[in-house]
Amino acid sequence: MAPSRRDRKWEIMPLWGCLILSILLFQPVLTKVCNDYTRHGQDNSWFSRDNEKLPIMVLMPMNESAVMSSISQGIEPAVQLAIQHIRESRNYKFSLITKIYDTECDNAKGLRAFFDAICYGPKHLMIFGGVCPSVTSIIAESLEGWNLVQLSFAATTPVLADKKKYPNFFRTVPSDNAVNPAVVKFLNSYKWSRVGTLTQDVQRFSEVRNDLTNELEKADIQIADTESFSNDPCVNVKKLKDNDVRIIIGQFDENLASKVFCCAYNLNMFGSKYQWIIPGWYQGNWWEQANSTNCTSKKLLTAMEGYIAVDFEPLSAKQVKGISGRTPREYEREYSKELQQKGVEPSKYHGFAYDGIWVIAKTLTRVMDVLRQKESQDMFHNFTVDDREVGKLVLDVMNETNFYGVTGQVMFRNGERMGTIKFTQFQEGKEVKVGEYNAIADVLDLINNTLRFQGVEPPKDRTIVHLQRRNINVPLYSILSVITILGMLMAGAFLFFNIKNRNHRLIKMSSPYMNNLIILGGMLSYSSIFLFGLDGALVSEKEFEALCTVRTWILIVGYTTAFGAMFAKTWRVHAIFKNVKMKKKIIKDQKLLIIVGGMLLIDLCILICWQIVDPLKRTVEEYSLEADPQGRDIAIRPFLEHCENTHMTIWLGIVYAYKGLLMLFGCFLAWETRNVSIPALNDSKYIGMSVYNVGIMCIIGAAVSFLTRDQPNVQFCIVALVIIFCSTITLCLVFVPKFITMRTNPDAATQNRRLKFNTNQKKEDSKTSTSVTSVNQANTSRLDGLQTDNHRLRMKITELDKELEEVTMQLQDTPEKTPYIKQDHYGEVNNILSIRNFTDGKEGEKSILKNHLEQKPQAQWGSMDPSRINRGPLEDINSPEHIQRRLSLQLPILHHAYLPSIGGVDASCTSPNASPGSSPRHRHMPPSYRVMVSGL
Repeated sequence: MAPSRRDRKWEIMPLWGCLILSILLFQPVLTKVCNDYTRHGQDNSWFSRDNEKLPIMVLMPMNESAVMSSISQGIEPAVQLAIQHIRESRNYKFSLITKIYDTECDNAKGLRAFFDAICYGPKHLMIFGGVCPSVTSIIAESLEGWNLVQLSFAATTPVLADKKKYPNFFRTVPSDNAVNPAVVKFLNSYKWSRVGTLTQDVQRFSEVRNDLTNELEKADIQIADTESFSNDPCVNVKKLKDNDVRIIIGQFDENLASKVFCCAYNLNMFGSKYQWIIPGWYQGNWWEQANSTNCTSKKLLTAMEGYIAVDFEPLSAKQVKGISGRTPREYEREYSKELQQKGVEPSKYHGFAYDGIWVIAKTLTRVMDVLRQKESQDMFHNFTVDDREVGKLVLDVMNETNFYGVTGQVMFRNGERMGTIKFTQFQEGKEVKVGEYNAIADVLDLINNTLRFQGVEPPKDRTIVHLQRRNINVPLYSILSVITILGMLMAGAFLFFNIKNRNHRLIKMSSPYMNNLIILGGMLSYSSIFLFGLDGALVSEKEFEALCTVRTWILIVGYTTAFGAMFAKTWRVHAIFKNVKMKKKIIKDQKLLIIVGGMLLIDLCILICWQIVDPLKRTVEEYSLEADPQGRDIAIRPFLEHCENTHMTIWLGIVYAYKGLLMLFGCFLAWETRNVSIPALNDSKYIGMSVYNVGIMCIIGAAVSFLTRDQPNVQFCIVALVIIFCSTITLCLVFVPKFITMRTNPDAATQNRRLKFNTNQKKEDSKTSTSVTSVNQANTSRLDGLQTDNHRLRMKITELDKELEEVTMQLQDTPEKTPYIKQDHYGEVNNILSIRNFTDGKEGEKSILKNHLEQKPQAQWGSMDPSRINRGPLEDINSPEHIQRRLSLQLPILHHAYLPSIGGVDASCTSPNASPGSSPRHRHMPPSYRVMVSGL
């Protein structure tokens, strides 16, 4: 018959598992059998008799082949010494008998030894021992069913601290978790609030790390990184470095400790910037015995220098006589003698074993006293007590234990020993005690001048980052401010010059009010430089946000004011000289002010919407860490303040588009009025130069400013120089030519440049040949040149033709006739004739050309035509006499035609003084000039 599923399960189950199941499943039966067996050998009246020998079960691995047998061999002398001291004290009415059962650090053998002691040995009142964690945990889990209490002196595993699972387990040695409060206290003493953990992937160390995590969270200490490893810790150590962990708490054995410090040496994670905290229970010179790395001992010692080791204190440092009447040092001397006699190695747990025997003695004494008191109170004198009641009584008394032993004050809290934790530091190849922590008083006592750090001060728990503002250099700001002030003084000088000479013909014709606006815009642009140079180092955060808005508004309004006024002036010139149909319409400065105000209104609408919808705010841009220039253990993180908003690109695009259209409109007006020949009116050339320079500089400045936004000094210098250059070049192009003209020839700029045509033409005519062919060729070339000016002159003299004819008809009554015209004046006469006939359109041009071609080839410039001598004035209106008189009237009219249109001098009050026609006939002429002037 095939085995059942349950049978197969039993076949593959380990031996120790079977034993555990036996305990759990058949515990009542076993208890009954063993109790019945042991009851025949001993009753429960042991507490009422003096000098009773009380058996104590001792569980230890005694076989030399066992893993932790070396611990037990050094424990037995301490146990025998404690029993001897208890007997010598004569304060106890019993003697303790210890029976050692060898567990061999094996679960199965340990359980068998335990069952043999229960079933076949004497009736034990308590269990003393438990070295190997696995065996101890199995036995301790079953103690409640046996009504026994176990006291261990070497089991430090944190698993046994679970009182729900191990309620009857106590230990005189502090748990591995007991070092965690001490570590937290040590961290707080140096104000380390950021740590990292490096843990070997073993249950023992993982449990300690988990408890440490809870303690650190309670203390509000940040765990920057938690790393665990199995074999190669270098990857994890590097992660700790990458996460800027300076304080590293390690949980690993000595075999892997050498690998950890070898990795730390290769990664330069040692010295004044790092602090390692590791377990302190390693064997002496462990780095030599457990070095399985490619690092030499010298490298390991270099990386290990300064580490802090934490472990329980094996013997109290306070030389106070304890419960045995001996100081820790006196006890240690006696213990050393016992070791010499037996020839065994000492154990670091011998002091906890010694105090453990005293705990058992005091507990049993207290239990006997309680039971005797109950017995005395029994009226029937048949008092008995069972094992369950004794076990509970022992458990209660154990929790009340409190005395001073050789390991310090012995006290339990939930079964855990509240002991003393020592701190040692590795200094020059050896560990030196630097302090201790008293768990009962929760006090850390560091020994003065013993703790030595690699640097001048304790390491920082992180890279201390000093935020450093990238601000504008004060000397640079001062230099640019001085240059800006000079520019504003120059603008002020131009303003003074403009106001002082506002009634002068040159300044008046150039619109002084518009000039003032140009200067005002330039000064606003200058003033924005002072605001661009202010940062968080000089003003607060709120003030900086306000500056973001103010300086943007000032620069935009200043630009529009300056160039808006300049373009408005150019528009008036364009409107007068290009619009032929505009008759008797005056364009005064008030209208230009309205135009500039409209441009500013558009600016205000954009800026107000910008401010309401998406205002500029202070933003901080942080850059990568930089090393401290002075070599300190800090890092510098530069940061820069910006004025930004959510949709910065959109708003800048709107502003740039509007300003770009404004500049294109100005370029269009400058191009259209480029041929206006009155310098006082026409600034098209200077406007074009200003727009060109400003456009180029703005494009270059914006690009460079964007590329250097992380360099505030360079950015501020570029922005300031662009503003200074643009403002200065614009003001100089507008006012410097006027200033020079005022100093040299103030009247030349107000005269039409066409007057220069006569002089140039005379020079050209003097060089012509007297032959008819040469004359015709010269006239033809002049006509080609004059055709270019025809469109411009037509706009000026269209309205003058009619009145000019009337004046000419009145002049025909003049008896003066010039029978002879010099050859030098004939070219001038021909020129004026041509100008006159241009007003008649293309038909007039053709007639002029025909008249010149029909002249006799033999005619000389200085000859006299007999037919013309006999003609009267009515027969030849183009006679030289009439031409000369027309010249004397036409040019002054052209000169003064523009003034009334800008609100200047009234044409009726101004006469051409220099005109040769200032005869009485001209004075009595009707005031018909007003028609021509107003029409222009």
